[in-house]
Amino acid sequence: MNAHRTVFGGLVMSTIDRLALVVAERHSGRVCVTVSVDAMHFLSPAAEGDTLIYSASVNRAWRTSMEIGARVIAENSYTGETRHIVSAYLTFVALDEHNRAIDVPPVQPESDIEAQRFREAEVRRRLRLDHAKTLHAMREGRT
Repeated sequence: MNAHRTVFGGLVMSTIDRLALVVAERHSGRVCVTVSVDAMHFLSPAAEGDTLIYSASVNRAWRTSMEIGARVIAENSYTGETRHIVSAYLTFVALDEHNRAIDVPPVQPESDIEAQRFREAEVRRRLRLDHAKTLHAMREGRT
């Protein structure tokens, strides 16, 4: 708990990263590493006594990387009331035995919501790559 008697955000972030890693490794069948966290949106605080319910899934896989989406719900165990408190998007890369990136299996959306996550993941990837390209150019003195 923090000074406001709500759940410490860093603990939630750490748990999301660990659970997303498990999802990435299960999908790829390989050791994976976190490459980036595109977004970590804290939408509402979790109060003392709330039960946190975490979920994570592979939104999309490219050649060697995967976007894992995570969602955290806070539930009041006495009333059953739930609140969506955190959404996050993390990118992982699978590694071979020499710690080099290795191909991962593709993802085939099977529902409307999975298809939406699949499409949105491509938008986030393009933004991430454009952002990295812009920063690299700035550091090289080209902008």
